Amino acid sequence: MINYITAPFKWFFRLEAASGLLLLIGASIALVLSNSDLSGYYFGVLKTHILIGTQNFGLNLSILHWINDVLMCFFFFIVTLEIKREFIHGELSRPKQASLPIIAAIGGMAVPAIIYVIINLETGNTLRGWAIPSATDIAFSIGVLSLLGSRVPVSLKIFLMALAIIDDLGAIIIIAFFYSTELQYMYLILMLGSFIALLVINKLGVKKFLPYLLIGLFLWHFTYESGIHSTISGVLLALTIPHRNHEKDFSLLLKLEHVFSPYVAFGIMPLFAFANAGVSLEGISVNTLMNPVPFGILCGLFFGKQIGVFLFSYLSIKFKFAEMPSNSNWIKLYGVGVLTGIGFTMSLFVGNLAFIENNQYMDGVKIGVLSGSLLSTLMGYLLLLLVTSKRK
Repeated sequence: MINYITAPFKWFFRLEAASGLLLLIGASIALVLSNSDLSGYYFGVLKTHILIGTQNFGLNLSILHWINDVLMCFFFFIVTLEIKREFIHGELSRPKQASLPIIAAIGGMAVPAIIYVIINLETGNTLRGWAIPSATDIAFSIGVLSLLGSRVPVSLKIFLMALAIIDDLGAIIIIAFFYSTELQYMYLILMLGSFIALLVINKLGVKKFLPYLLIGLFLWHFTYESGIHSTISGVLLALTIPHRNHEKDFSLLLKLEHVFSPYVAFGIMPLFAFANAGVSLEGISVNTLMNPVPFGILCGLFFGKQIGVFLFSYLSIKFKFAEMPSNSNWIKLYGVGVLTGIGFTMSLFVGNLAFIENNQYMDGVKIGVLSGSLLSTLMGYLLLLLVTSKRK
Protein backbone atom coordinates (compact mmCIF):
# COMPACT_ATOMS: atom_id res chain seq x y z
CA MET A 1 0.00 0.00 0.00
CA ILE A 2 2.87 2.39 0.84
CA ASN A 3 4.52 1.74 -2.51
CA TYR A 4 1.19 2.31 -4.27
CA ILE A 5 0.85 5.74 -2.66
CA THR A 6 4.46 6.90 -3.02
CA ALA A 7 5.36 5.49 -6.46
CA PRO A 8 3.51 8.18 -8.49
CA PHE A 9 5.13 10.91 -6.38
CA LYS A 10 8.66 9.54 -6.86
CA TRP A 11 8.10 9.21 -10.61
CA PHE A 12 6.57 12.69 -10.81
CA PHE A 13 9.41 14.25 -8.83
CA ARG A 14 12.11 12.74 -11.03
CA LEU A 15 10.26 13.85 -14.17
CA GLU A 16 9.69 17.45 -13.05
CA ALA A 17 13.21 17.83 -11.66
CA ALA A 18 14.76 16.77 -14.97
CA SER A 19 12.42 18.89 -17.10
CA GLY A 20 13.33 21.96 -15.03
CA LEU A 21 16.80 21.85 -16.56
CA LEU A 22 15.37 21.78 -20.09
CA LEU A 23 13.11 24.70 -19.22
CA LEU A 24 16.18 26.67 -18.16
CA ILE A 25 18.00 25.75 -21.38
CA GLY A 26 15.00 26.74 -23.52
CA ALA A 27 14.65 30.10 -21.77
CA SER A 28 18.39 30.77 -21.98
CA ILE A 29 18.51 30.07 -25.73
CA ALA A 30 15.52 32.38 -26.23
CA LEU A 31 17.25 35.19 -24.33
CA VAL A 32 20.46 34.73 -26.31
CA LEU A 33 18.70 34.68 -29.69
CA SER A 34 16.47 37.67 -28.88
CA ASN A 35 19.55 39.71 -28.00
CA SER A 36 21.70 38.70 -30.96
CA ASP A 37 21.82 39.40 -34.68
CA LEU A 38 19.34 36.55 -35.08
CA SER A 39 16.61 38.34 -33.07
CA GLY A 40 14.67 39.33 -36.21
CA TYR A 41 14.68 35.74 -37.42
CA TYR A 42 13.68 34.44 -33.95
CA PHE A 43 10.65 36.73 -33.61
CA GLY A 44 9.82 36.37 -37.30
CA VAL A 45 9.58 32.59 -37.09
CA LEU A 46 7.27 32.81 -34.07
CA LYS A 47 4.94 35.10 -36.04
CA THR A 48 4.91 32.79 -39.09
CA HIS A 49 1.45 31.34 -39.75
CA ILE A 50 0.90 27.64 -40.39
CA LEU A 51 -2.35 26.34 -41.88
CA ILE A 52 -3.52 22.86 -40.98
CA GLY A 53 -6.51 21.83 -43.06
CA THR A 54 -8.04 24.01 -45.74
CA GLN A 55 -8.89 27.71 -45.82
CA ASN A 56 -12.57 26.89 -45.29
CA PHE A 57 -12.07 24.09 -42.77
CA GLY A 58 -8.84 24.33 -40.84
CA LEU A 59 -6.71 26.32 -38.43
CA ASN A 60 -4.38 29.07 -39.53
CA LEU A 61 -2.36 30.17 -36.50
CA SER A 62 1.06 31.66 -35.90
CA ILE A 63 3.68 29.29 -34.51
CA LEU A 64 3.49 31.15 -31.18
CA HIS A 65 -0.27 30.56 -31.02
CA TRP A 66 0.09 26.91 -32.05
CA ILE A 67 2.35 26.52 -29.02
CA ASN A 68 0.30 28.61 -26.56
CA ASP A 69 -3.22 27.69 -27.68
CA VAL A 70 -2.84 24.12 -28.93
CA LEU A 71 0.23 22.42 -27.47
CA MET A 72 -0.31 23.95 -24.03
CA CYS A 73 -3.66 22.12 -23.91
CA PHE A 74 -1.61 18.97 -23.35
CA PHE A 75 0.20 20.72 -20.48
CA PHE A 76 -3.09 21.61 -18.80
CA PHE A 77 -4.40 18.11 -19.55
CA ILE A 78 -1.48 16.52 -17.70
CA VAL A 79 -1.61 19.02 -14.84
CA THR A 80 -5.30 18.26 -14.31
CA LEU A 81 -4.67 14.51 -14.41
CA GLU A 82 -2.06 15.03 -11.67
CA ILE A 83 -4.45 17.14 -9.60
CA LYS A 84 -7.22 14.55 -9.99
CA ARG A 85 -4.91 11.69 -8.98
CA GLU A 86 -3.65 13.60 -5.94
CA PHE A 87 -7.20 14.31 -4.74
CA ILE A 88 -8.33 10.70 -5.25
CA HIS A 89 -5.38 8.66 -3.96
CA GLY A 90 -2.46 11.04 -3.35
CA GLU A 91 -1.30 13.52 -0.74
CA LEU A 92 -4.37 15.71 -1.20
CA SER A 93 -6.78 12.83 -0.51
CA ARG A 94 -6.18 12.99 3.27
CA PRO A 95 -7.56 16.18 4.86
CA LYS A 96 -4.85 16.52 7.53
CA GLN A 97 -2.00 16.24 5.01
CA ALA A 98 -3.80 18.33 2.39
CA SER A 99 -4.71 21.25 4.65
CA LEU A 100 -1.19 22.74 4.90
CA PRO A 101 -0.40 22.99 1.15
CA ILE A 102 -3.97 24.12 0.40
CA ILE A 103 -3.87 26.95 2.96
CA ALA A 104 -0.29 27.86 2.00
CA ALA A 105 -1.24 27.96 -1.70
CA ILE A 106 -4.13 30.32 -0.97
CA GLY A 107 -1.74 32.69 0.79
CA GLY A 108 0.79 32.27 -1.99
CA MET A 109 -1.78 33.35 -4.57
CA ALA A 110 -3.50 36.13 -2.61
CA VAL A 111 -0.54 38.12 -1.25
CA PRO A 112 1.36 38.43 -4.60
CA ALA A 113 -1.86 39.56 -6.31
CA ILE A 114 -2.42 42.20 -3.61
CA ILE A 115 1.15 43.47 -3.93
CA TYR A 116 0.84 43.71 -7.71
CA VAL A 117 -2.46 45.60 -7.45
CA ILE A 118 -1.04 48.09 -4.92
CA ILE A 119 1.96 48.84 -7.18
CA ASN A 120 -0.23 49.17 -10.30
CA LEU A 121 -3.17 50.93 -8.66
CA GLU A 122 -2.48 54.30 -10.29
CA THR A 123 -2.08 52.81 -13.78
CA GLY A 124 -5.45 51.12 -14.18
CA ASN A 125 -4.73 49.65 -17.61
CA THR A 126 -2.08 47.34 -16.12
CA LEU A 127 -4.29 45.90 -13.36
CA ARG A 128 -5.24 42.97 -15.63
CA GLY A 129 -1.87 41.46 -14.76
CA TRP A 130 -2.80 40.91 -11.10
CA ALA A 131 -2.69 37.11 -11.42
CA ILE A 132 0.73 36.91 -13.12
CA PRO A 133 2.82 36.55 -9.91
CA SER A 134 0.35 34.15 -8.25
CA ALA A 135 1.52 30.84 -9.76
CA THR A 136 4.45 28.54 -8.97
CA ASP A 137 6.35 26.70 -11.70
CA ILE A 138 6.33 23.02 -10.69
CA ALA A 139 9.26 21.94 -12.86
CA PHE A 140 11.61 24.78 -11.97
CA SER A 141 10.86 24.82 -8.23
CA ILE A 142 11.15 21.04 -7.83
CA GLY A 143 14.23 21.07 -10.06
CA VAL A 144 15.95 23.55 -7.72
CA LEU A 145 14.88 21.53 -4.67
CA SER A 146 16.28 18.35 -6.24
CA LEU A 147 19.73 19.96 -6.43
CA LEU A 148 19.80 19.83 -2.62
CA GLY A 149 19.28 16.06 -2.68
CA SER A 150 18.92 14.43 0.74
CA ARG A 151 19.44 17.74 2.55
CA VAL A 152 15.72 18.43 2.22
CA PRO A 153 13.30 15.98 3.88
CA VAL A 154 10.85 14.15 1.66
CA SER A 155 7.94 15.73 3.55
CA LEU A 156 8.96 19.21 2.33
CA LYS A 157 9.33 17.97 -1.25
CA ILE A 158 5.80 16.58 -1.06
CA PHE A 159 4.62 19.87 0.47
CA LEU A 160 6.13 21.89 -2.41
CA MET A 161 4.75 19.53 -5.05
CA ALA A 162 1.22 19.60 -3.56
CA LEU A 163 1.35 23.40 -3.16
CA ALA A 164 2.47 23.88 -6.77
CA ILE A 165 -0.29 21.59 -8.02
CA ILE A 166 -2.91 23.56 -6.07
CA ASP A 167 -1.36 26.77 -7.45
CA ASP A 168 -1.90 25.41 -10.94
CA LEU A 169 -5.51 24.57 -10.06
CA GLY A 170 -5.96 28.15 -8.89
CA ALA A 171 -4.40 29.44 -12.12
CA ILE A 172 -6.78 27.28 -14.17
CA ILE A 173 -9.78 28.74 -12.33
CA ILE A 174 -8.45 32.28 -12.75
CA ILE A 175 -7.91 31.78 -16.49
CA ALA A 176 -11.42 30.39 -16.93
CA PHE A 177 -13.18 33.20 -15.06
CA PHE A 178 -11.00 36.28 -15.52
CA TYR A 179 -9.18 35.89 -18.85
CA SER A 180 -11.95 34.94 -21.21
CA THR A 181 -12.84 37.20 -24.13
CA GLU A 182 -16.36 38.05 -25.33
CA LEU A 183 -18.37 34.86 -24.93
CA GLN A 184 -20.13 33.14 -27.83
CA TYR A 185 -23.09 31.41 -26.20
CA MET A 186 -23.84 28.97 -29.03
CA TYR A 187 -20.32 27.57 -28.78
CA LEU A 188 -20.60 27.52 -24.98
CA ILE A 189 -23.68 25.28 -25.34
CA LEU A 190 -21.81 23.00 -27.77
CA MET A 191 -18.86 22.98 -25.38
CA LEU A 192 -21.14 21.95 -22.50
CA GLY A 193 -22.68 19.25 -24.68
CA SER A 194 -19.26 17.82 -25.48
CA PHE A 195 -18.35 17.78 -21.81
CA ILE A 196 -21.61 15.99 -20.95
CA ALA A 197 -20.85 13.42 -23.68
CA LEU A 198 -17.46 12.79 -22.06
CA LEU A 199 -19.12 12.32 -18.67
CA VAL A 200 -21.58 9.84 -20.20
CA ILE A 201 -18.88 7.61 -21.71
CA ASN A 202 -17.05 7.80 -18.38
CA LYS A 203 -20.18 6.56 -16.57
CA LEU A 204 -20.59 3.82 -19.17
CA GLY A 205 -17.17 2.52 -18.13
CA VAL A 206 -15.32 3.23 -21.37
CA LYS A 207 -11.60 2.70 -20.73
CA LYS A 208 -10.24 3.28 -24.23
CA PHE A 209 -8.76 6.71 -24.88
CA LEU A 210 -9.88 7.05 -28.52
CA PRO A 211 -13.55 7.97 -27.77
CA TYR A 212 -12.39 10.58 -25.23
CA LEU A 213 -9.89 11.98 -27.73
CA LEU A 214 -12.41 12.27 -30.58
CA ILE A 215 -14.94 14.12 -28.43
CA GLY A 216 -12.07 16.12 -26.92
CA LEU A 217 -11.12 17.47 -30.36
CA PHE A 218 -14.65 18.84 -30.78
CA LEU A 219 -14.46 20.18 -27.22
CA TRP A 220 -11.23 22.04 -28.06
CA HIS A 221 -12.78 23.63 -31.16
CA PHE A 222 -15.94 24.73 -29.34
CA THR A 223 -13.89 26.11 -26.43
CA TYR A 224 -11.59 27.98 -28.82
CA GLU A 225 -14.57 29.57 -30.58
CA SER A 226 -16.51 30.28 -27.37
CA GLY A 227 -14.21 33.01 -26.04
CA ILE A 228 -12.88 30.88 -23.16
CA HIS A 229 -9.20 30.13 -23.55
CA SER A 230 -8.76 26.87 -25.44
CA THR A 231 -6.48 25.31 -22.81
CA ILE A 232 -9.53 24.92 -20.55
CA SER A 233 -10.64 22.13 -22.91
CA GLY A 234 -7.61 20.13 -21.74
CA VAL A 235 -8.77 20.61 -18.16
CA LEU A 236 -12.33 19.49 -18.88
CA LEU A 237 -11.15 16.44 -20.85
CA ALA A 238 -8.80 15.37 -18.03
CA LEU A 239 -11.61 15.61 -15.45
CA THR A 240 -13.56 12.93 -17.32
CA ILE A 241 -10.69 10.43 -17.66
CA PRO A 242 -11.46 7.43 -15.39
CA HIS A 243 -9.16 6.47 -12.53
CA ARG A 244 -9.14 3.17 -10.67
CA ASN A 245 -10.96 2.63 -7.39
CA HIS A 246 -8.66 -0.14 -6.19
CA GLU A 247 -4.93 -0.74 -6.53
CA LYS A 248 -5.34 -3.71 -8.88
CA ASP A 249 -7.83 -1.99 -11.19
CA PHE A 250 -6.74 -0.63 -14.58
CA SER A 251 -6.44 3.16 -14.63
CA LEU A 252 -6.67 5.04 -17.91
CA LEU A 253 -5.64 8.17 -16.00
CA LEU A 254 -2.34 6.66 -14.86
CA LYS A 255 -1.67 5.19 -18.29
CA LEU A 256 -2.19 8.55 -20.03
CA GLU A 257 -0.17 10.38 -17.39
CA HIS A 258 2.80 8.07 -17.93
CA VAL A 259 2.48 8.16 -21.73
CA PHE A 260 2.06 11.92 -22.21
CA SER A 261 3.98 13.43 -19.27
CA PRO A 262 7.47 12.90 -20.78
CA TYR A 263 6.37 14.59 -24.03
CA VAL A 264 4.96 17.53 -22.08
CA ALA A 265 7.90 17.80 -19.69
CA PHE A 266 10.68 17.33 -22.23
CA GLY A 267 9.00 18.72 -25.35
CA ILE A 268 6.10 21.11 -24.90
CA MET A 269 7.28 22.96 -21.79
CA PRO A 270 10.84 23.67 -23.05
CA LEU A 271 9.31 24.71 -26.39
CA PHE A 272 6.95 27.06 -24.53
CA ALA A 273 9.92 28.52 -22.63
CA PHE A 274 11.84 28.98 -25.87
CA ALA A 275 8.89 30.72 -27.57
CA ASN A 276 7.89 32.97 -24.67
CA ALA A 277 11.05 33.90 -22.75
CA GLY A 278 12.68 35.88 -25.55
CA VAL A 279 12.95 39.57 -24.69
CA SER A 280 15.33 42.27 -25.89
CA LEU A 281 17.49 43.54 -23.02
CA GLU A 282 18.75 46.50 -25.02
CA GLY A 283 18.28 49.67 -23.01
CA ILE A 284 17.15 47.74 -19.93
CA SER A 285 18.11 49.53 -16.71
CA VAL A 286 17.06 49.74 -13.08
CA ASN A 287 14.52 52.37 -14.10
CA THR A 288 12.98 49.93 -16.60
CA LEU A 289 12.59 47.35 -13.83
CA MET A 290 10.88 49.97 -11.67
CA ASN A 291 8.00 50.34 -14.14
CA PRO A 292 4.69 49.19 -12.59
CA VAL A 293 4.29 45.91 -14.53
CA PRO A 294 7.79 44.39 -14.09
CA PHE A 295 8.18 45.80 -10.56
CA GLY A 296 4.76 44.51 -9.50
CA ILE A 297 5.54 41.04 -10.85
CA LEU A 298 9.04 40.99 -9.32
CA CYS A 299 7.77 42.03 -5.88
CA GLY A 300 4.80 39.70 -6.14
CA LEU A 301 6.93 36.68 -6.96
CA PHE A 302 9.90 37.39 -4.71
CA PHE A 303 8.26 39.00 -1.67
CA GLY A 304 4.59 38.10 -2.05
CA LYS A 305 4.99 34.35 -2.57
CA GLN A 306 7.34 33.79 0.37
CA ILE A 307 5.33 36.03 2.69
CA GLY A 308 1.99 34.54 1.70
CA VAL A 309 3.09 30.91 1.82
CA PHE A 310 4.98 31.19 5.11
CA LEU A 311 2.43 33.42 6.89
CA PHE A 312 -0.53 31.24 5.99
CA SER A 313 1.47 28.08 6.83
CA TYR A 314 2.51 29.53 10.20
CA LEU A 315 -1.04 30.50 11.13
CA SER A 316 -2.52 27.17 10.02
CA ILE A 317 0.01 25.21 12.09
CA LYS A 318 -0.28 27.50 15.14
CA PHE A 319 -4.09 27.26 15.11
CA LYS A 320 -3.93 23.46 14.66
CA PHE A 321 -5.52 23.44 11.20
CA ALA A 322 -2.44 21.66 9.87
CA GLU A 323 0.76 19.98 11.01
CA MET A 324 4.41 20.84 10.44
CA PRO A 325 5.93 18.49 7.80
CA SER A 326 7.97 15.72 9.45
CA ASN A 327 11.74 16.26 9.97
CA SER A 328 11.25 19.95 9.22
CA ASN A 329 11.30 23.28 11.07
CA TRP A 330 10.23 26.88 10.49
CA ILE A 331 13.36 28.01 8.65
CA LYS A 332 13.27 25.04 6.26
CA LEU A 333 9.59 25.65 5.63
CA TYR A 334 10.38 29.31 4.95
CA GLY A 335 13.13 28.29 2.49
CA VAL A 336 10.65 26.19 0.51
CA GLY A 337 8.25 29.14 0.62
CA VAL A 338 10.89 31.29 -1.06
CA LEU A 339 11.19 28.74 -3.89
CA THR A 340 7.47 29.10 -4.63
CA GLY A 341 8.39 32.51 -6.06
CA ILE A 342 9.70 30.72 -9.16
CA GLY A 343 6.76 31.52 -11.42
CA PHE A 344 8.05 31.18 -14.98
CA THR A 345 5.84 28.89 -17.13
CA MET A 346 2.42 29.69 -15.67
CA SER A 347 3.31 33.34 -14.97
CA LEU A 348 4.38 33.88 -18.59
CA PHE A 349 1.25 32.08 -19.78
CA VAL A 350 -1.06 34.25 -17.65
CA GLY A 351 0.91 37.32 -18.78
CA ASN A 352 0.17 36.47 -22.41
CA LEU A 353 -3.53 36.26 -21.60
CA ALA A 354 -3.60 39.40 -19.44
CA PHE A 355 -2.00 41.62 -22.07
CA ILE A 356 -3.08 39.89 -25.25
CA GLU A 357 -4.34 43.24 -26.55
CA ASN A 358 -1.53 45.31 -25.01
CA ASN A 359 1.67 43.80 -26.34
CA GLN A 360 3.68 46.81 -25.19
CA TYR A 361 3.54 45.39 -21.66
CA MET A 362 4.79 41.90 -22.57
CA ASP A 363 8.49 42.79 -22.36
CA GLY A 364 7.83 44.09 -18.85
CA VAL A 365 6.04 40.84 -17.98
CA LYS A 366 9.01 38.77 -19.16
CA ILE A 367 11.53 40.95 -17.31
CA GLY A 368 9.49 40.82 -14.10
CA VAL A 369 8.92 37.06 -14.28
CA LEU A 370 12.58 36.28 -15.08
CA SER A 371 14.01 38.59 -12.41
CA GLY A 372 11.52 37.55 -9.70
CA SER A 373 12.03 33.86 -10.46
CA LEU A 374 15.83 34.26 -10.50
CA LEU A 375 15.90 36.04 -7.13
CA SER A 376 13.61 33.39 -5.62
CA THR A 377 15.82 30.62 -7.01
CA LEU A 378 19.05 32.07 -5.62
CA MET A 379 17.69 32.99 -2.19
CA GLY A 380 15.69 29.78 -1.71
CA TYR A 381 18.56 27.52 -2.77
CA LEU A 382 21.21 29.31 -0.70
CA LEU A 383 18.97 29.51 2.39
CA LEU A 384 18.13 25.80 2.31
CA LEU A 385 21.78 24.96 1.60
CA LEU A 386 22.88 26.87 4.71
CA VAL A 387 20.22 25.55 7.13
CA THR A 388 20.21 21.89 6.08
CA SER A 389 22.81 19.16 6.40
CA LYS A 390 23.38 16.27 4.01
CA ARG A 391 21.77 13.03 5.16
CA LYS A 392 23.50 9.72 4.67
